[in-house]
Amino acid sequence: MSDKAASGSQRFSVAEYPTNSALYADSSLTEGVDYARRFRRHPGFDDDLVARHAIPLTTILAPHGGGIEGGTSELCLAIAGYHPADLQPTPADGPFHDYWMFEGLRATGNAELHVTSTGCDDHVARALAAGSLNALGLHGCTTAQAELPDGTQAVLVGGLGTALKELIILRLTETGVRALDADTVPDLNGDEPTNIANRTLLGAGAQLELTTPLRRAMFRINTREDRKNTTLPIFWTFSTAVRLAIADMEATQPIP
Repeated sequence: MSDKAASGSQRFSVAEYPTNSALYADSSLTEGVDYARRFRRHPGFDDDLVARHAIPLTTILAPHGGGIEGGTSELCLAIAGYHPADLQPTPADGPFHDYWMFEGLRATGNAELHVTSTGCDDHVARALAAGSLNALGLHGCTTAQAELPDGTQAVLVGGLGTALKELIILRLTETGVRALDADTVPDLNGDEPTNIANRTLLGAGAQLELTTPLRRAMFRINTREDRKNTTLPIFWTFSTAVRLAIADMEATQPIP
């Protein structure tokens, strides 16, 4: 989950880990054992005096990946253009997007590592978002948090980037995925300007809150170790639809 409510019971309160930097400073935690950070910033070089070369316009973010909000790491990679199993370009000819994720690595108790999206101050995440026209934050929620009946497979689309929101809802709906405007659920609508997905050059981005049943339906074996190797068709249908929506958005934006 993202901004206003944390998922799962927590031994530590949100106040104890108000930011990523506070979590990183906790000497009781070990990076690579309790948590991990992964990112990709695509190289860019333009020394051409005549032509202009495209640069990445969109960053994909999974602030609660790994065992915190299961499935968001894998979606982050796939939407960015990389297969979650081996990081091979998928599809081979792109397009590709910069990405960043924070992942819980524990066998249990990953909810204790949850830092809200408004408290995300990881310097790489901030730099990638701040250098992008668009950012997309990926999150998981329960059906109760989404104010939906038990078992509902759906995604709530929020954020301050109205145009990107509408394009994502349209593309997902075309595939049969239930995509709802998150404005009806204030705790999940991602409308805070300090949400990492909104810290872009334009001050707006999009946020996806996928219900637990939808995320479970994307993997044959729904564990942190096995998800990347057991993706099901709905996973790729979802990722492709979101990638198309991003392409639609970028097509309307001039190269900075």
